[in-house]
Amino acid sequence: MRSARALITLFALALVSGPVVAKPWWMRGIESNETDFLPPDVAFRVAARVDGGVLRVRWVIADGYYLYRQKMSVAAESPDLMILGLALPRGTAKTDPFLGTNEVFTQQVEGTVSYRRLDFGAHPLQIKVTYQGCAEAGLCYPAITKVVFPTGSASLAPTPSHRWEAVAILGGAAAFLLAGLLLRKGRNLELPAA
Repeated sequence: MRSARALITLFALALVSGPVVAKPWWMRGIESNETDFLPPDVAFRVAARVDGGVLRVRWVIADGYYLYRQKMSVAAESPDLMILGLALPRGTAKTDPFLGTNEVFTQQVEGTVSYRRLDFGAHPLQIKVTYQGCAEAGLCYPAITKVVFPTGSASLAPTPSHRWEAVAILGGAAAFLLAGLLLRKGRNLELPAA
């Protein structure tokens, strides 16, 4: 009976420890596993804000991780938003045995984006941010694309002049009155008997 329990315990340990010991071929010989790596949203945090006439897109990069400069881009997501390109500072040269020499960013980086709105603030400001990075320990993440709502976007909408609002309201009222008169032309309106 005692040997049967020992055999069952040994079998259970073999089942449990088997998947833990197994590593994919690209991780063999490396002293880390998939639980050692941060989720991409923690390793690379991105936010944007409006600063005058430009958007400032900022990435905060966790220690031991980096972003590829050439894999970073910003595109318009809002209707009638024109993006003129992402301007980034110079990165640090990093040589990778598989990808060669690339410029990378560590810790944090901020880029500026010139833009133009054709909708005069009718839609919320949205941009599509794409980036790709790796962990120093050897894991590279697939390209990440996020839709970001820059903070401070309410100040982007040009405030219409009150004079033009009044002209639009009065013009609409005059057009409504004129249309009513034109439709009534030739009709007699009978008044109810008193």
